[in-house]
Parts: sequence; C-alpha cells; structure tokens
Amino acid sequence: MRRLTVLVTLLASFTLHAQAKTTESLAAYQPEPYVHLTHPEWAKNASIYQINTRQFTPEGTFKAAQKQLPRLKELGVDILWLMPIHPIGEKNRKGSLGSPYSVKDYFAVNPEFGTADALKQFIDEAHALGMYVILDWVANHTAWNSDLVEKHPDWYERDYDGNFRPTPWWDWSDIIDLDYSKPEVRQYMTRALKFWVEEFDVDGYRADVAGFVPIEFWNNVRKELDAIKPVFMLAEWESRDLHARAFDMTYAWSWHEAIMHVIKHEGDMSKLFVYYSWNESAYPKDAYRMTYVSNHDANAWEGTMYERLGDGVEAALVLSFIGEGMPLIYNGVEAGNDKRLAFFEKDPIQWKSHHFAPLISKLNTVLKQNPALWHGKDGATMWRVNNSASDQVLSFIREQGSNKVFALFNFTSTTIKVSFNDKKHFGSYTDLNGKKIKVDAQSAYELKPWEYRVMLSGAENQ
Repeated sequence: MRRLTVLVTLLASFTLHAQAKTTESLAAYQPEPYVHLTHPEWAKNASIYQINTRQFTPEGTFKAAQKQLPRLKELGVDILWLMPIHPIGEKNRKGSLGSPYSVKDYFAVNPEFGTADALKQFIDEAHALGMYVILDWVANHTAWNSDLVEKHPDWYERDYDGNFRPTPWWDWSDIIDLDYSKPEVRQYMTRALKFWVEEFDVDGYRADVAGFVPIEFWNNVRKELDAIKPVFMLAEWESRDLHARAFDMTYAWSWHEAIMHVIKHEGDMSKLFVYYSWNESAYPKDAYRMTYVSNHDANAWEGTMYERLGDGVEAALVLSFIGEGMPLIYNGVEAGNDKRLAFFEKDPIQWKSHHFAPLISKLNTVLKQNPALWHGKDGATMWRVNNSASDQVLSFIREQGSNKVFALFNFTSTTIKVSFNDKKHFGSYTDLNGKKIKVDAQSAYELKPWEYRVMLSGAENQ
C-alpha cells in the first residue's frame, strides 16, 4: 500500500512538473502586441482635414482660417492638420513665396500666416469646438539660411565634395538635409517638437518624409510627447515598423495608387485586392492607415482629384470612409475643387456649394456612430462578398457586434447587374438616404456607371 502511495505521489509530482514546464514553454510563444503605443481615445472614429493655410482663405492667415472652424465642425471633421507654420527660407527659394517645407526657424511662426498669438487663438477655438490640431513637422531638412546653418554647420549632411546637400536624387534644391547621426540634432529637434505641445497645446504632428529620419528618433519623440499629453502622430510614409512605438497612422499611398488603377482600367480590382490583402495580413490590426482622394502633393504635382480619379472620384471618396482606413479631406474637396493649387504662390481656393459637402458630413456622422467603421482594433475587418461581377464590382461587409455595413462599388463606366451566392451580407439595413432595405437570397442589384451603395445596420440606423 505504501509503495502504491509513493507511486501515486511521484506520478502527481511528475504531472505537475510537466504541466509547469508546458505552461512555461507556452508562455514563450504567447503573441505580443506589435503596436506598443496607445492611440488617443478621440482618434478611434475620427476623420482628418488638411489645411493649406496659404490657400485656405483669400487672406491666407490663421485669423481668417479660424472663422471657418464652425463650418469644419459642421462638416464633421475631427483632426485639423495645419501645413508647416514656420518662417520660410529665402536662399534658393522656389517661387516668390517659397515652400512651407523649407523651414527657417522651428521655434517661430511664419508672418505670412499671422502671429504666434493668432495661432494660439486658432488652436484654442478648435479645442473649444471639440476638434484637435496637429502641425506639419519637417524634421529631415531645413532652409539653406536656417539659423542652424550659421550656428551649427556641422549638423548637416555633406555631398561628395563636402558641400551642404539637398535630399539626393530629387529636385529639392531649396532645402538641405540634417545629419541625424549627431546626438545634438536629435536633442534639438526633440526640444522643438515638445515646445509646440507645451506652449501651444498642439495635439500631435504630421511628420514630413518620416522614413528619411531614423526610426529610433521617432520612437523616443513619441515617448517624450506622450509624457506631456496624449498625442496623435501621422507619418508621411508607408511602413509597418513606424507603427510599433512612434506613429498612430501612416499614409496609404498604395491604396490611392490602387484606386487610380481600378478607375483607369475600368474595374480591374487586382491592385486594390493586393492593397487590402497586404493591409490585413502584413500590418498589425491596430495600425491606422490614411486613405484619401487628394492632398497637397497629389493636387499640386499629380493633378486634381478629377484628373486622377475622373468620374470615379465620388465612389473613391465614399470608399475612403467606408473601407478600412482613416479618411483625409484635403481643403477644397468639399467644394469640388477642380484646379491645381499653386505651391509656391498665393492661389486661394474658389469656394462654392457642392454636393460633396453634405456627403462628407453624412459620412462623418456614419463613421462616428457605427463602430464597424472605426479604426484599428476598435473597428471591423473588411470581408469580401463574392458577386457575379467580382472583377468589376467591389462588395464587402464590415461587422462589429450588432453593427454591420454592406457596401458595393461599381468602378466602371457601364451599368452592371450583380447577384450573389454568398450569405454573409444578409440582413436588414438602412442606406445613406435613410431608406430601409432587406437583403436576402433574392437580392440583386443594378449599378449604374460609377454608382455605389452603402447599407448600414445597428442601433443608430434603426
């Protein structure tokens, strides 16, 4: 009996030891979140609006822009991105006014746009209306006659002959590159970034050519800024690595290129499917991507949204809201702006009534109310719904709890009839115009050229 008791005890001990080792072994393989930063709570269902201060109003000032804030609030945008607000260099300047991305002084305000007090008043008013303000930050390079050139010439990169150099290979002759191998450069730029958060209460930054600056610099900056207040960081770059510890959101350049391809080639979905596949599989779930039909670069150098997207521009605009990604509205899109805005001269937007304004307002309302459309881990994955014309008509659902979205987009110039042998999209919905719709096995649709249908379900759509 004693021998049996000893045997049972030994077996129990062995089992416990084995379980402990298994638990220890499994712990080493537990998945860790790739995104270690915390997004500001207000960003999860936000849209972003870019203000080109020079062209936004006839005056081109912060004071004039401030008068437009109630209109932007009504439009439903949340994050206001101000293009660079700093003084512009004179040496090697392009055009008569120069590029806002040729920064002369990181601690000052461009007098073309107004005073530091005017900027503060703009930010304070935006905050009072429940909006947030991020500044465009040019960390990679400065103007040729930046105060840093005279004070710290050793802070700059040099070319083969030992001269200051612009970013290589491109026509950026009005700027010269900083050398981030210098700890003093990193310390200075970090101090400048903290200054505008501490003194002006800005809510974060859009980082120009973020990938040209070492990632460890951005990782540290994010940590130091978050110690002041929760900030939102947008990288002008397309890289998964930037999402881990530095940036909430990166550009979805590939999405925009894919949409242009789809429209140009009348519904060829190949590149768009590649984008969504990569975005879902290669990027972490909590990475925000910025989708857009226009921005300052695209408008100035590639063409207006109509030149690039033609008759498919409205469908593309709607998809930027309804598909995965945070939508960007470049100033003037809501007015149907159909001209390329000059980059180095004064060229104000011609404001006019356009049906894009109420459409954007409606889409922003839907975005805020329907959790299936929220960003990152707070939103729902897009699931493709196969249809009888899947090579030309995009159809998908996004579903989060009781909230569901079913959307179809005809990216061709012909009328297409579609039917389904799928079931995941079945349900009772309300469309963007408030019409009640039941979708079942008998449902089929005839989509006119460039037509889209968006159907929503959930408590807020009842």
